[in-house]
Amino acid sequence: MKTNFNLENLLRENIKSLKPYSSARDEYKDVTITEMIFLDANENPFENGVNRYPDPQQNNVKDLLSEIKGVSKENILLGNGSDEILDLIYRAFCEPNKDNVITLPPTYGMYGVLANLNAIENRKILLNNNFQPNVNKILETVDVNSKILFLCSPNNPSGNSFTNDIVEELLIKFNGLVVLDEAYIDFSDKESWLKKIEKFPNLVITQTLSKAFGLAGIRLGICYASKEIIKVLNNIKPPYNINELTQQRAIVRLQKIGEVKNEISQLISERNRLKKELECCVNYIEKVYNSDANFLLIKVDDATKRYKQLIEYGVVIRNRTNEPLCNNCLRISVGICEENQKLLRALKKIQ
Repeated sequence: MKTNFNLENLLRENIKSLKPYSSARDEYKDVTITEMIFLDANENPFENGVNRYPDPQQNNVKDLLSEIKGVSKENILLGNGSDEILDLIYRAFCEPNKDNVITLPPTYGMYGVLANLNAIENRKILLNNNFQPNVNKILETVDVNSKILFLCSPNNPSGNSFTNDIVEELLIKFNGLVVLDEAYIDFSDKESWLKKIEKFPNLVITQTLSKAFGLAGIRLGICYASKEIIKVLNNIKPPYNINELTQQRAIVRLQKIGEVKNEISQLISERNRLKKELECCVNYIEKVYNSDANFLLIKVDDATKRYKQLIEYGVVIRNRTNEPLCNNCLRISVGICEENQKLLRALKKIQ
């Protein structure tokens, strides 16, 4: 349990005094009349399904997420992809040209992009050779202006999860926000940290509907955190950041959670099969790393050469050889059975 955390000490001064924009749909939310005539928001009155502004708090989506994840709606914020959520966190807690954040390469690249965008110093501490955080180096690097520590677990591009002991130690000893990116958690047998939000007030968890839920095209990211943090982020988010079509599509998918779980099970099965095939049947593959995600990181003799050869066979993967600790590594997303078979055939043909 973390007891010495004070959210007010992290907030930017202008955010503390910010008065959020009040949208028309926010102002009538307590009215109980069922037959409402909406003449408040300068909308086009001709009904076509999307002529009205969407629910600014996405209540129907949050109701379903709350039920599925076992988290109160008050602990949920939705964003236009996880990237918007990450940007909101930067803007609320990091003072430009003064504060810094800690990232742990190799990791998701947008943490660094958003640091640059918001004029925040990005202090990079490499993961160790097992792709685990180096706690001592992290804690030696922080100072009074270190506001956020980004942990991606399961990690992209390595695919592994960080150990619980390491994550908990960092939550206790780091005095800023710990943003735990769980974009791939549904493919892992490790338990999400969602149940620890009340125990660690500095814990912010991001998830997404882009991976396991198969909705990358609608751009819907999810943030889980204390009610106090969610309130801050709600105050600064655009009033209608999640459009009506996105909300509708998310609701349909969340109502089919059994179908989602079946697809996850299939992808995990394919991931395990693909790993075995790659380890035994392709001689220029030096290592296939264990993965808790929907992709595999593989080390080959010449990543750039193999990447280009696969392109010629109509297979597109990701060359990660220029990432720290990933020399001559390729990242392969797990496809459906037929796609994986095409990949394997191509890998076996190229010399």
